[in-house]
Amino acid sequence: MASTKAEWIKFRSVRSTIMGVVVTVVLTIGLGILIDSVTRSHWNQINGIRQAIFDPTSRSLAGNFFAQFAVGVIGTLFISSEYTSGSIRTTLTAVPNRFRLIASKLIVLMVSMFVVAEAVCFAAFLIGQRIFLGVVPTASLTNSDVLRSVILSGVYLMLLSVIGFALGLILRQSAASISVFVSILLIIPLIVIFLPQSWQNSFSKFELGTIGQSMSSPSTAADTFGAWASFLVLMIYVVVLVGVAMTLFERRDAGSGQ
Repeated sequence: MASTKAEWIKFRSVRSTIMGVVVTVVLTIGLGILIDSVTRSHWNQINGIRQAIFDPTSRSLAGNFFAQFAVGVIGTLFISSEYTSGSIRTTLTAVPNRFRLIASKLIVLMVSMFVVAEAVCFAAFLIGQRIFLGVVPTASLTNSDVLRSVILSGVYLMLLSVIGFALGLILRQSAASISVFVSILLIIPLIVIFLPQSWQNSFSKFELGTIGQSMSSPSTAADTFGAWASFLVLMIYVVVLVGVAMTLFERRDAGSGQ
C-alpha cells in the first residue's frame, strides 16, 4: 500500500521519532540495568519477607515505568506534529480517504513500536537476570508465565503508543495531548490515593500503570486483574479511544487545531 510506505518513510525520518526510540531504549534497558545493579548490591540488606516475595521478572522490567512516557510521546507526535506544521492538509490531499490514512499510520506505528518494545523488554530481562545471577533469585524464559510477562510488557508499551496517537488525533495539539497522556499515567493515580480504601481497591486496577504492572508480572497481585484480563481492559481503552479519534477525524476539517 503506497500510503503505508509513505507513512513508514515519515515515521523513520522524523527527528522526534528517532529521539523517542533512543529514549525508550535508554530508559527500559539503561534504567533497568541501574535498578538491577542496585538490587544486587543491596540484596543482603533486604529483609526476609521482601526477599521471599521478590519478583525478578518485573524487577528487571522496571524501566518500563519510565519508558511508557517515551512511547506515548512517540505516538502523540506521529499525528499531532502534522497539525502543528500544517502538513496534515498536504497529507489529506495525497490520501483523501481518511480511514485509509489513519489505518496506514496505525499499522506503521504498531508494527514499529511492537518490534522496538519487544526488543528492549527481552534485552532488559536477559541483562537483568544476568546481573542477578549468583546473588539474587533469577527467572527463566522457559517458564511460560515469565515468557508471557516479557511479551506482554512489550505489548503494553506498544498499545500505550497507540493511546498517545489517539489523543493526538483527538486534541490535535502536541502539548495538550502529551499533557493529557502524562496526567492519565500520573495524576489520576494520585487522585485515587485520596479516595476511601474500598474505592481505591475498585478503581486502581483500571489505572494504566496498574495494568502495565499486572501484564509484566508472572503472578497476580491482590486487588488487580490478571495478566490477560489486564490486556483485555487495555485493549478496550485503545479501541474506544481510537474509535472516538477516527469519528472526530472524519467529521472535522483539516485545520491545524491551534
